[in-house]
Amino acid sequence: WETLSTAELAMRAFSDSFLAHYLEADAGALLGSVGAYRLEGPGVQLFSEIRGDYFTILGLPLTGLLDLLRREGVLIP
Repeated sequence: WETLSTAELAMRAFSDSFLAHYLEADAGALLGSVGAYRLEGPGVQLFSEIRGDYFTILGLPLTGLLDLLRREGVLIP
């Protein structure tokens, strides 16, 4: 299976104090996440606009994969 899925994120303007607070509050989880911003958590505050599939941003276009698995009979349609 092969697919191409794109997404665009527009980072908002934020202060140095916001960034320092963000990094301190979520420091343990940031380095273990795609892009080091944790869109599924507080990192969503870094962006003013998000276009595209949420799961693609997280690293796996899950809805396309689930469609394939249903077509192949792995999942119940």
